[in-house]
Amino acid sequence: MRIAMLSPIAWRTPPRRYGPWENVVSLLTEGLVERGFDVTLFATADSQTKAKLVAVCPRGYEEDKTILPKVWEALHISELFEHGDEFDLIHNNFDYLPLTYMAMTTTPVLTTIHGFSSPKILPVYKKYNGRAFYVAISNADRSPELDYIATIYHGININQFTFKPKGGDYLLFFGRIHHDKGTREAIEIAKRVGMKLILAGIIQDESYFKKYVEPEIDNEKVIFIGSADPEQRDRLLGGAYALLHPINFDEPFGLSVVEAMACGTPVIANRRGSMPEIVVDGETGFLVSDVDSAVAAIAKIPQIDRRRCRRVVEEKFTADRMVEEYIQVYQRIVEMTQREDHRPWGFYEILSDEPDHKVKRITVHPGHRLSYQRHRRRSEHWYVLKGDAVVTLDDKDYSLKPGQAIDLPAGSWHRVRNAGAGDLVLIEVQTGDYFGEDDIERSEDDYGRVS
Repeated sequence: MRIAMLSPIAWRTPPRRYGPWENVVSLLTEGLVERGFDVTLFATADSQTKAKLVAVCPRGYEEDKTILPKVWEALHISELFEHGDEFDLIHNNFDYLPLTYMAMTTTPVLTTIHGFSSPKILPVYKKYNGRAFYVAISNADRSPELDYIATIYHGININQFTFKPKGGDYLLFFGRIHHDKGTREAIEIAKRVGMKLILAGIIQDESYFKKYVEPEIDNEKVIFIGSADPEQRDRLLGGAYALLHPINFDEPFGLSVVEAMACGTPVIANRRGSMPEIVVDGETGFLVSDVDSAVAAIAKIPQIDRRRCRRVVEEKFTADRMVEEYIQVYQRIVEMTQREDHRPWGFYEILSDEPDHKVKRITVHPGHRLSYQRHRRRSEHWYVLKGDAVVTLDDKDYSLKPGQAIDLPAGSWHRVRNAGAGDLVLIEVQTGDYFGEDDIERSEDDYGRVS
């Protein structure tokens, strides 16, 4: 199965520090490659992957402010969809905009909806509902106006998070500095219980930071360290007494919550959005409703078994589990949308279909070959556009380069093999009085289709 994986381009894939969507895409991509899938990752040019990387944007636009987001997003998305027919499945992790490019390809498109930034974006998802396939990242984040093929929780690379059997003496806020994430409330909770608070995350709302956060930072009781890299993240999460997650919105998932629990650190979170699906109240932390109940929960943290926090992540939120669930969805989609023009060896596009001729553009993937076959009622002419072809005609091999051609008379046995490292593309011109697929007699076939 050939999969096109579309990542956002705000940050590198995987991100150096912040970049939750890019992080999930990276874990999924690398997991698929490890399992033998043919994955092409569309991401920034500085991305790191074992998949094939296709990039038009040099760096993430959040890392290089000279890059105009709308321009490079358009170039990035169009680069994939202009080559869409080369894949069996397109997995869109770039929000709603790529859906508007779907008419450029017949390849099925799966979109993971990483949350709704605003109800105003819902009309795009509704327009393509039924044409695209949607995955939710939590049951709480499902819109009743959309159809979903599955809910798949995000997974983490649990090996990147060190279990700590005993927590430290500080509280931790780990996330965007924004009203939605409850940074102001986290500060209030820490002040009321008299504990040190470490704030880690990007400043997403500058005015909010200036008004409610910056005045409280004294580098003793309230410490702001900015965005944390993976090593800092592991150390901060594992060393915390508890993670504070006093959100003011319906959280679609909450990677930091899972990451904290992987280190054994309990979570105190507002009972909103996906939190009841992730935090086991009284076992891996506490679900609260306001600052008062969060303050009360601080005293109960010693009741939480940190090993239980780790086990829940191992059972429900690993990258391996996420990858396996996506593979099941991919297989369902490909089975549901099987197309005549896609074959095990590649695919073709019909350029002309008239009573006296038929013209196809055929793409053969590296290492593949067509069946050894003949036709009674038509002859064919193959012209190589791209790649290295080895054509077998009546048991004799001919090597063809771009610009070379060969005639295949009616009744002759023939096949073509891709002898190169990239795709082989050729034009096939059929002439005769019948061009149906039932005029194919196969004597050898790599895919069990011998007549």
